[in-house]
Amino acid sequence: MKILIVNAGSSSLKYQLVDMEGEIVLAKGLVERIGIKEDPEKGIKGSMLTQKYPGKEIKYVIEEYMPTHVEACSNMLKALTDQQYGVVSDMTEIGAVGHRVLHGGEKFTESVVINDTVMDAIRENIPLGPLHNPANLMGIEACQQVMPGTPMVAVFDTAFHQTMPPKAYLYGVPYKYYENLHVRRYGFHGTSHRYVSARAAEFLGKKAEDMRIITCHLGNGSSMCAVDHGKCVDTSMGITPLEGVIMGTRSGSMDPAVLQFIMNNAKNEDGSPEIKDIDDMLNVLNKKSGLLGISGISSDMRDIDAAALHGDKKAQIARDMLIYGIRKYIGAYAAAMGGVDAIVFTAGIGENGIELREAVMQGFEYMGAKLDPEKNKVKGEERDISAADSKVKVLVIPTNEEIVIARDTLYLVTK
Repeated sequence: MKILIVNAGSSSLKYQLVDMEGEIVLAKGLVERIGIKEDPEKGIKGSMLTQKYPGKEIKYVIEEYMPTHVEACSNMLKALTDQQYGVVSDMTEIGAVGHRVLHGGEKFTESVVINDTVMDAIRENIPLGPLHNPANLMGIEACQQVMPGTPMVAVFDTAFHQTMPPKAYLYGVPYKYYENLHVRRYGFHGTSHRYVSARAAEFLGKKAEDMRIITCHLGNGSSMCAVDHGKCVDTSMGITPLEGVIMGTRSGSMDPAVLQFIMNNAKNEDGSPEIKDIDDMLNVLNKKSGLLGISGISSDMRDIDAAALHGDKKAQIARDMLIYGIRKYIGAYAAAMGGVDAIVFTAGIGENGIELREAVMQGFEYMGAKLDPEKNKVKGEERDISAADSKVKVLVIPTNEEIVIARDTLYLVTK
């Protein structure tokens, strides 16, 4: 069966088509700038679809105005079935569609076939995922419109973390806010943590159910996860993806009174408040903080590393803050699980950050974890980078959220 994987954003749509016989990616694409008209006079680029083919140099591009996700999905299918550049003869070859959905709240602990009840539940969770869930819904509805009758599955980013116990997911606020408003830690990147923890165990010839694994998903958004015998028992992100280690533009965890202090005291030159309200404050924490806010240079770790190498002190501080935060979570999660058998690095920074991995792992010999600098000289490849005498395995495992979505979709539509 060929399965289409869709990840819809507010103005974008990523997709992959996978032949599940051999789990081969036939094509992957990106539709960007949905709803934006081209205006050459103002230098504004319009909607565009770019489809690529693994292992091949060619790409297929469609440049035309796509006012909504419906047009984006129509062009996605047009590209996949194109006589010259397509990878299927017609839409009937696509057996099912798997959708990445950010927030499933407490309703979903696993992936589900999409029906009206599921759609209503995704809508109910919009207050918990106000930026992503509406876009995910648009992607589902658009695909339903252009692919009527094709079964569809929702794979939730939060589902893997629903095995956390109350001591890990509750916040120290009055319990009524959990009961009435569902205020709790949900965690994100769950599909990635689920994949790399299971793959790490498989790579080592063991069962995930027999291991204690710490997974480090490090990218522009970063999160840590403690996986105890195959189940998530703690994770660093919270009710939103803002909590945890410092990230590209996100602040990570902090004393909440910092918000009040900044809002009360930060002023513009004319004496007016710099931060108008709590929504404005959260915009600063989400989009202007983190590596970008500290360094003043960039949210991209490659730029931070380059600037730090040339002696930029703020870039060095930003880098040190990220490394320090990762180390604290590794130590905390090892303590929470009563030890650790494997530490796994994944995602953009985790898979490619040679110097960062080495810096993170320094000084963990006390708990039996030691990295081999020579083995560590790897980017984007599955590799055991542990020292020969390390009792804890240190691994690089490239994440593959799409294959998890594809596998879940295949299982649910054929069971």
